Amino acid sequence: MCENKLNFAAIDIGSNAVRLLIKSVNEGDSPSKMTKTVLLRVPLRLGGEVFRDGVISKSKAKQLLRTMKAFRLLMKVYHVTAYRACATSAMRDAANGESIVRDIHNMTGVKIEIIGGLEEARMVYDSHISDLLDQNLNYLYVDVGGGSTEVSLIAQGALVGSNSYNVGTVRLLSGTVHEETLHTLDEDLQRLTLEHPHMQLVGTGGNISKLYRLRGDKQSGVLLVEELQSIYQELQSMSYEERIEHLRLNPDRADVIVPAAELFLRIAGLIHTDRIVVPTIGISDGIAHALYVRYLAEQSDEQE
Repeated sequence: MCENKLNFAAIDIGSNAVRLLIKSVNEGDSPSKMTKTVLLRVPLRLGGEVFRDGVISKSKAKQLLRTMKAFRLLMKVYHVTAYRACATSAMRDAANGESIVRDIHNMTGVKIEIIGGLEEARMVYDSHISDLLDQNLNYLYVDVGGGSTEVSLIAQGALVGSNSYNVGTVRLLSGTVHEETLHTLDEDLQRLTLEHPHMQLVGTGGNISKLYRLRGDKQSGVLLVEELQSIYQELQSMSYEERIEHLRLNPDRADVIVPAAELFLRIAGLIHTDRIVVPTIGISDGIAHALYVRYLAEQSDEQE
């Protein structure tokens, strides 16, 4: 087969930021060979309003519309073969989420899907995370977002099950996480630990990736829990402004990184692990990989 470069785009409309990821691959190659071509992150923080007021304001909706217009143009510039745009926790909770999605589609042509937490967890698995893990071990895959946390059990390379919890960094900052939700998370993880002892913890999301870069072993892909505890204490001792100045954190990262660290420390303690595996893939990668897999299947059907 003649090698043609293909581009696939993933748009992730999260509670803290909106991202565009474009990944490239030579036609016929394995999804594992996809490489990042474009990654843009716009810090809209839709969840700040939604978790407090239950709706997205007109000004935020306008910013989101402008962002989608820009993303649409970039996808044209890069001759994107296929794209998928997914909105998660904030848009799920917004009373006007569906109407905003319709308006954006009418004005830009970009179709946005509001997905559930379990589908969100499945997308992470679609990124072929199992290819990077020891097939003989059990892993708890945890993706911490601004509005929700997705927890998946991967045993012997297969996805056993997933749960989604309305516990996220923006929710924690806004004080809108219910105690019963945290209690349910704790109970579920304690049960999983009894059923699958010695689970390895895999953490994804922008915050754990940043925490890893601040303190983790850059060669191993592992962040020790004691290292996470150390950087957490350092972050707590600094003001918001000091985190931006001394650690060079983005303004929309400098506040949410603290509850993210707290949540990962909580989960690590519940499953009795001393380390967190931090891969460099996430939901957007899963979307792009799934698009390419679908493309290959469609091409195969046409040739039969």
